[in-house]
Amino acid sequence: MGGGGWYYVPKVWSPAGGWWATPKNWKANTAVCAVGIAAASLFIFSVSIEKERRPIAPAWHIPSQRWCKHAKEDDPSLK
Repeated sequence: MGGGGWYYVPKVWSPAGGWWATPKNWKANTAVCAVGIAAASLFIFSVSIEKERRPIAPAWHIPSQRWCKHAKEDDPSLK
């Protein structure tokens, strides 16, 4: 008889909150992290757009040629 099992929880400190952690503000924490990751990705993407060059024209179309600043200069078939 009994109302359920007993869970063994070792006394281990964890920076993530320990065993079965569910912080009250997990949605806000997730939103802040998502905004930070999106901002970093946008910055890296914009730097990539500015620096991308192709000294040899590609044999087939590459999707990044749509947004690359120098695509028309580097690949004469796009003009």
